[in-house]
Amino acid sequence: MKRLLDVLVSALALLLLSPVLLAVAVAIALESGRPVLFKQQRVGRGDREFGLYKFRSMVKNAAAIGPYHTASDDPRITRSGRFLRRTSLDELPQLLNVLKGEMSLVGPRPDVPAQRSLYTSQDWQARCSVRPGITGLAQARLRSEATPEQRLDLDLRYVREQSLALDLQILFWTLGRLTGKGAN
Repeated sequence: MKRLLDVLVSALALLLLSPVLLAVAVAIALESGRPVLFKQQRVGRGDREFGLYKFRSMVKNAAAIGPYHTASDDPRITRSGRFLRRTSLDELPQLLNVLKGEMSLVGPRPDVPAQRSLYTSQDWQARCSVRPGITGLAQARLRSEATPEQRLDLDLRYVREQSLALDLQILFWTLGRLTGKGAN
């Protein structure tokens, strides 16, 4: 049921949001050229690596001139990138990852391979036992304010308690955060 929901919602969202996707792509291209999409290796279900898609919100070759993580004042972030990140529009291309079956709408956010060393073997295996999501419990409850410990705790809680009802609640909380109504 979850996979069917993922496919239906992501396909519908891509169709309905196509004007927004086009506008974002044009804005990025006009500000800093092509490519407008950024593809980064992430780790998904079963510890398999895949290419995660995002709208490019940083200068070209940002990965070569800085770490895999960013701070809010990172000089590599472009002017349009700040807006895209603040509104989470940079995440929309991940709907393609959902259609391909690499991700789900809801699950722990996928990590880059280098982050494997930050986890115990057991915690890493648990996180990789489910499809990663565009949003998850940590994003819905704390967004980017989560500490690594809080994020891991909420990711593992999701793995233990996952259900269609919890997924719908997380989607509701996420939409609330995006519209400024919070996750409470």
